[in-house]
Amino acid sequence: MKKIQSTCNLCALACNLDFHVEGGEIKKVTPTKDYPINKGFCCIKGLNLDKQQTKIKARKSPLLRSENGEMKEISWEEGIKIFAEKMTAIQNKYGKESVAYISTGQMTTEEMALLGHVGRNYMGMHGDGNTRLCMATSVVAHKQSFGFDAPPYTLNDAELSDTIIFIGANPVIAHPVFWGRVRKNKDAKIITIDPRKSETALNSNLWIDIKPKSDLTLMYTLANILIGNNWIDKKYIEEHTEGFEDFKNHVSKFTLENVEEVTGISKERVLELAEIIHNGKRVSFWWTMGVNQGYEAVRTAQSIINLALITGNIGRPGTGANSLTGQCNAMGSRAFSNTAGLYGGGDFDNPVRRKAVSEALGVKEEDLIDKPTIPYNEIIERAISGEIKGLWVVCTNPRHSFANNEEFVKAAKNLDFLVVQDIYEDTDTAKLCDLYLPSVPAIKKEGVLINTERRLSKVNPVIPKEEGELSDYEIFFKIGEELGMGSLLDNWKTPRDAFELLKKCSKGMPCDITGVTYEMLEGENMSGSKGVQWPFKEGQVLEEDERRLYEDGNYYTPSKKAKIIFEDVRENPNKTSAEFPYILNSGRGTVGQWHTQVRSREIEHNKIYSKVSYVLMNPELAKELNIEENERVKITSQNGNSNEFNVVYSENVKKDQIYAPMHYIETNSLTPSVYDPYSKEPSFKTVAVNISKM
Repeated sequence: MKKIQSTCNLCALACNLDFHVEGGEIKKVTPTKDYPINKGFCCIKGLNLDKQQTKIKARKSPLLRSENGEMKEISWEEGIKIFAEKMTAIQNKYGKESVAYISTGQMTTEEMALLGHVGRNYMGMHGDGNTRLCMATSVVAHKQSFGFDAPPYTLNDAELSDTIIFIGANPVIAHPVFWGRVRKNKDAKIITIDPRKSETALNSNLWIDIKPKSDLTLMYTLANILIGNNWIDKKYIEEHTEGFEDFKNHVSKFTLENVEEVTGISKERVLELAEIIHNGKRVSFWWTMGVNQGYEAVRTAQSIINLALITGNIGRPGTGANSLTGQCNAMGSRAFSNTAGLYGGGDFDNPVRRKAVSEALGVKEEDLIDKPTIPYNEIIERAISGEIKGLWVVCTNPRHSFANNEEFVKAAKNLDFLVVQDIYEDTDTAKLCDLYLPSVPAIKKEGVLINTERRLSKVNPVIPKEEGELSDYEIFFKIGEELGMGSLLDNWKTPRDAFELLKKCSKGMPCDITGVTYEMLEGENMSGSKGVQWPFKEGQVLEEDERRLYEDGNYYTPSKKAKIIFEDVRENPNKTSAEFPYILNSGRGTVGQWHTQVRSREIEHNKIYSKVSYVLMNPELAKELNIEENERVKITSQNGNSNEFNVVYSENVKKDQIYAPMHYIETNSLTPSVYDPYSKEPSFKTVAVNISKM
């Protein structure tokens, strides 16, 4: 029996797994023992990746919708030709920007890059990833504060902290392998800031039960207390930050006297939290979607960064302002997809970067796209308005996952041509498409993923593709050929070729990976790899498996100092009213569920979970509304949509709040079309609703 090490392509930890293969079939999946991320442990999702060899329909040719509305099987040659002809015809009639794509954080980095080369560089279309739905906030916060999208930490910092503060994060459910590392730290005090008594809050020393979306006020108040009591690191502030005095003046108006009215947290408890931060020697702050998915999300993320900066809790073991990523390769998408920045980072209008990237790719500068994409929400809005007529959805499911998802239905109905490329033909989005292009799952792919702590991990083909099956990379390449890209594809023939191009593009940038090779990521003779965190430059010697940034206090800004960025608190556009008196919050349901559930539905363990949408409701509210447990109710959102949910009693939600897992299509029909002004990330997390009996 052969053992092949590869990487789980679900969540952002990118655990490594050993696939035990015999006769072209996966017999067993076990966690890789010595991999720095999971160290011999993984969650139920990774352990069930073998199900992809039997549960995914083995479609080996595209589907085209006929005039009578039925999907009929066609050849790959015909499917690729129809794609090229239809998209080109739309562009010829309406202009280059009349077509667009929406991509994913779950393909390999090489596939994302080739899609950017074909779609952005050559076709000139806009194209955004669903990384926009989870990580855009952190990207912008990092760029503005640190000078580059460079999260500072290694996951090992959770084991080295004496104080761990989670803000809008629920790693017990969302990042269970990371939570396993937190649990190893027996000496740390764990604080969770969350409106709901989440699974993480239940396992913490202290739960700060904040009112939804009042985080920014709490963070500014904490900063004011720390500064006022001189509980700050003056030396670090002076040597490694800029903007402190203005920040000090700004937060001075956020006092203990009015904090409870806004946040729901008493001044005594806020002072207690400030003292905990002050008394900690190695304090780490960790945030995820509860912060990222908000209407003032970038400034909220930066308020966390500011706390770490002014207390000197960054760049040292066990510290950091640490953003936990959502999807497995969101980092690859952020650095190398050619959407919001050139390959390897840098602006599209920067002549130095344009020259470097064009030389690395072996193309003329005019062959590179000259501006960043419009964001995801604007792509949908332009489809609704009729400006975008062709849409290519790659490995994602926006009919389910987009905020206020009925808007995507409007967009789909208004398109001349909708293409879905996926491993499943029965997603909610695929059911709407005109052309379906089937791809293979990661167990049949080769490429690189970049995880939440900047670690490059190798995806290796575990079982071979069958005749007629194509990877996303091969589909993109064939489309490029059909479009007539010719010599522009000469250096892109294989994922390995693409990786070498991306290495060249990264040279001299903060995410420099010129010293990384496929062989290094596979281990000598496939004997096992531990991955490599960027930066890792050519000629550099890998002395440690886990490395953090900013240990020397130097950042990527022109001054090499971190910027302390702040802004006035914005009015909440999703606040309650007499018509909509309750707040709906959403997030993960269970460890076994994943996003829109198309990938995790085969897991045997999931049979114990509800197949229908449900909300958690405080028994007091249920009694007040005369609602029995498991009764189905109608919930109406301030966005105008209504849906039905079963009611599950839970004392872990406040009386005036309800909580729904995001894994049900009904949930995101209620979320608002509200976006952070800087990141354009949707404000998924809270919306005002009403509840009525059926």
